[in-house]
Amino acid sequence: MSTDTAQPNPPMEEMDMGALLDLEAAQQSGSLRRGEIVEGMVMGDSPDGLIVDVGTKTEALIPQNEMLSLGVDGRAKLRAGDTVKVMVLQPSSAEGHPIVSLDRARGEEGWDLLQARFESAEIFEAQVTGHNRGGILVNVEGVNAFVPLSQVDSVRRDDPEAVGQLANLVGKPIRLKVVEFNRKRNRVILSERAAMAEHRKVAKDKVLDDLKEGEIREGRVSSITDFGVFVDLGGADGLAHMTELTWERGKKAKDLYNVGDVVKAYILKVDRETKKISLSLKRAQPEKWDTTVNRFVIGQILIGRVTKLMAFGAFVRLDGPVEGLIHISELSNRRIQHPKDVVKEGDIVPVKLVRIEKDRHRLGLSLRQARNDAEAMGFVFDAQGAVLDYPDDVREQFGLPARETPRRPEPRTTQEAIERAVARDPEPVSAFAHAFAQALGNAGDSPFKDIGTAEGTPDETDAGSPSQDESGDTDGSATQMDVASAAEDASGEAT
Repeated sequence: MSTDTAQPNPPMEEMDMGALLDLEAAQQSGSLRRGEIVEGMVMGDSPDGLIVDVGTKTEALIPQNEMLSLGVDGRAKLRAGDTVKVMVLQPSSAEGHPIVSLDRARGEEGWDLLQARFESAEIFEAQVTGHNRGGILVNVEGVNAFVPLSQVDSVRRDDPEAVGQLANLVGKPIRLKVVEFNRKRNRVILSERAAMAEHRKVAKDKVLDDLKEGEIREGRVSSITDFGVFVDLGGADGLAHMTELTWERGKKAKDLYNVGDVVKAYILKVDRETKKISLSLKRAQPEKWDTTVNRFVIGQILIGRVTKLMAFGAFVRLDGPVEGLIHISELSNRRIQHPKDVVKEGDIVPVKLVRIEKDRHRLGLSLRQARNDAEAMGFVFDAQGAVLDYPDDVREQFGLPARETPRRPEPRTTQEAIERAVARDPEPVSAFAHAFAQALGNAGDSPFKDIGTAEGTPDETDAGSPSQDESGDTDGSATQMDVASAAEDASGEAT
């Protein structure tokens, strides 16, 4: 070979120390050089990592921290006989075997893959390999990337248990999107929040297209607020307002559901323009309401508890999830300004069932129409129509306190009953009642002068002829004439 074409080895003094070490290691181990990618076969496992045959006199070692791209417990994913590509880190270690890296061999391809995903804004899945106080670590095809806590969708930054929740993500796959890519600085920032936002948008559009009003879907409670519960229907969240959570009143959302609960939701409304979904959890279980109401009949007297007052009436809980409305016009025989004039929340009241609307799950109730039957049961009312006292069995059923004073005995005569009724309701309700009261007043000093004994027979002292006044008329005749005259006057006024 001519001297002008010969390619001599470079002088030793021109080679740096690293090159000298690589050359020496290559001469000793065969053909391995630092940084080159070679193919090897998995031979087995060791406490320090995986043993790989790369064609040298001694097997090479893949340390545990150089196979993170396989995910958590990645060693278990490779078996003896599997072929892998590795990058040479040390041609020969102090123990005499080469050190190679699976991650760095895959990293060259990983960088290209991440750059393509960054440019296309592609959403992909990757497994969480670790965490710290600032976020979570992810290895994508051999490239170590970072997801800041602010970009973790499933953990809130202000949560005091945030670090513990980050630890729970290790080993789990999550959706990610590349938001920052700088190969020169070895920097890749990923975002779960951005990926999930885009994923939800695509999934929500699909769910909105599939949803039909009136159907029942299964979902999972995703969030609980003071005004209702959000339910994930498989990519799209719908809102069940507080009034649509349960047939029972006075219940708070947090007392009924927990985040993660699987529930059935009735689709009330789907607004495809605003992309809003209105749900009802109580209507998804109509059988509870129907089963109870099927036992009721129109005209039946029921006993319930007042749960809420509105300007237009009072809601009364009857049994289980069933409530009805007493319209303000059905609370009292008198005109009232507000339901609170007759009842208050927590009151136990007898009501008459006047209307059943099964399709709308509504019941119409009346307190004033139930009064006569309720009095026969032992209820006592005041002039306004409010309940003053309850039968003993009702007290026991609803856990009401014992009566402080003994109950007055039932009236023994018609006169006693009239006295009690007028004393309870002294204001005349009609011209005839007013005339009757005037006539009784004219009969003597007391408007309710005794006219007989409890048995209804005249006293022995009154057995003689009726007494006469100066005009010669008897007291009885005067009373009858007064009543008749007053009644005629009242009748004339009424007409």
